[in-house]
Amino acid sequence: MPSVLQFSDVSVVRNLNPILDGVDWTVTGDQRWIVLGPNGAGKTTLLQLAATLIHPSKGTVSVLDETLGRVDVFELRPRIGFASSALAKRVPPEETVLDVVLTAAYSVTGRWVEQYEDIDVKRASRVLAEWKLDHLADRRFGTLSDGEQKRVQIARAIMTDPELLLLDEPAASLDLGTREELVELLGGYASADDSPAIIMVTHHVEEIPVGFTHVLLVRDGGIVAAGPIAETLTAEHLSETFDLPIELSEEDGRFHARSVRAGRSAVAPS
Repeated sequence: MPSVLQFSDVSVVRNLNPILDGVDWTVTGDQRWIVLGPNGAGKTTLLQLAATLIHPSKGTVSVLDETLGRVDVFELRPRIGFASSALAKRVPPEETVLDVVLTAAYSVTGRWVEQYEDIDVKRASRVLAEWKLDHLADRRFGTLSDGEQKRVQIARAIMTDPELLLLDEPAASLDLGTREELVELLGGYASADDSPAIIMVTHHVEEIPVGFTHVLLVRDGGIVAAGPIAETLTAEHLSETFDLPIELSEEDGRFHARSVRAGRSAVAPS
């Protein structure tokens, strides 16, 4: 299976501070990756590179067989689906849910003077139905709950049938019920035969949906471990990643982690 994303000795430096350091990483079209690590580990920077939003300070990033610095990123971005809280803040609050999803056809975040075809409207409506949002099609984006807004962002990201889907902490700040509903939807999507390569960033193993195949564990801008989730997501690797003794359990494809210190257990910090 050909690669859809390849990092070769990639480093990112901002204000003389190293954010990523010598990262090598390859994602193929049949893989669904989780990127897991503590705050400040470089997870979002990895996603920004994959989304062609920034360029590396050193090394080579290839996305969908195109190399950053040698390609018009505005032509490349429509082939990439991207959902993040930062992107959600750019959506006009008065925009209807249908229009939020529809504007993905032009890679914009607010409807202006674009002319959409019937096929675009039908596709947007289909995606809303698949993500249980069709009853909200005429609602204003700014009136939605956090969980509803996150699902709309994901629906927008997949509206154009991307070849690479990037999700930056899609379950962050959600209550338990809303999180579980979203994780279930993501698991169904990731498990489908026709789903694209997916990279999802999270702080919590509890947010990993079924259907994801690989995990990348990062700390201090470097890779702790990377590979198939069954072999790589271990208590040993988590303990090294979070600098904390951690127990890991798995049941029916879902994970739970907790810290273990001095003979007592506590929920692992994020």
